[in-house]
Amino acid sequence: MTTALRGVDYIDCTSLLTDDEVLVQHTARDFVEAEVLPIITKHHRNETFPDELVPQMAELGFLGSNLPTEYGCAGLNNVAYGLLNQELERGDSGLRSFVSVQTSLAMYPIFRYGSEEQRRKWLPLMARGEAIGCYGLTEPDAGSNPAAMRTQATKVKDGWVLNGTKMWITNGSIADLAVVWAKDDDDHVRGFLVEKEFDGFTAPRMHGKLSLRASVTSELVLDEVFVPEENVLPGAEGLAGPLSCLTQARYGIAWGTIGAAMACYEAALKYTGERVQFGKAIAGFQLTQDKLVWMLTEITKAQLLALQLGRLKDQERLRYQQVALAKRNNVWMARECARMARELHGANGIIDDYHVMRHLTNLESVLTYEGTHEMHTLIVGEDITGISAFE
Repeated sequence: MTTALRGVDYIDCTSLLTDDEVLVQHTARDFVEAEVLPIITKHHRNETFPDELVPQMAELGFLGSNLPTEYGCAGLNNVAYGLLNQELERGDSGLRSFVSVQTSLAMYPIFRYGSEEQRRKWLPLMARGEAIGCYGLTEPDAGSNPAAMRTQATKVKDGWVLNGTKMWITNGSIADLAVVWAKDDDDHVRGFLVEKEFDGFTAPRMHGKLSLRASVTSELVLDEVFVPEENVLPGAEGLAGPLSCLTQARYGIAWGTIGAAMACYEAALKYTGERVQFGKAIAGFQLTQDKLVWMLTEITKAQLLALQLGRLKDQERLRYQQVALAKRNNVWMARECARMARELHGANGIIDDYHVMRHLTNLESVLTYEGTHEMHTLIVGEDITGISAFE
């Protein structure tokens, strides 16, 4: 390697990366440093999404980056895509969530389950940021148990009529296209491409969040929405479709939260080195060093876990249970790092100028969405014991 991975890299993980992977990581980090960090506090305070960054991210190839170039995407391998998520979440979880939803939950199902006509129509637009996507699976009464969804799709002439409500939908109010999952008359789950102009479709934005404030979170309301037959995903039938998309998103989260942890560790290291109490920098006290070393150790372990996950994914050997283990571990690790960083900042830790509290509150949501910590525990538990705790 001729270049170094800037940031937290205690055991030289950079030496395990290709030059192209390092280039992607550096490009994303430079973007976050120059464009995200100077404005993210303002957006967090105002509960607004920095949509002015979307054209820049599209131009850099961040949207749908690990999908094929024939559809206008960057064609990155999955390790590079992971590093991209890491650096974006080093800026803010909401920004990484936007890219993750666009890529893994909107573009991926079209790529995997859509017709060639659907791929040609939507993927280039979405890669250029000219069409924003969202993913409608979670409902008010169906979160961890998507099989309990109530959104109904009724077959009619030339298409389907959808009725139901989706909840906690990232990008919903700014989306041009919603990938909505609903049950047909035979109780089979199907995927539908719902365009924002369709009559009866609305996406009211949710306000008052104390987490992911720089992200758009919405409700999707489907009231007698007619969806033409050409907007049905032909390759998806059953829960395997939406669950496979969640696996893609969880993979990005396993990488992304490392970035949040890195940001908190770097902030704590800098702050404790400058904050003087009892005649010396508080970084010189044993209890402070214990926290800093714990954070660095857990970040390093998470980096190795995510890297191996990416290599397995590129080799098409990755299992969803392995992704569950990584999502479970890395999000918890990042939340603990953010909590410790807040403690090390003392009272200043609650001021948004220092960023750590913003990361901490964001990670409370990340711990819950795309499968709660407890659900991932049971997924891995069933895999290692052969006994399902869901029944």
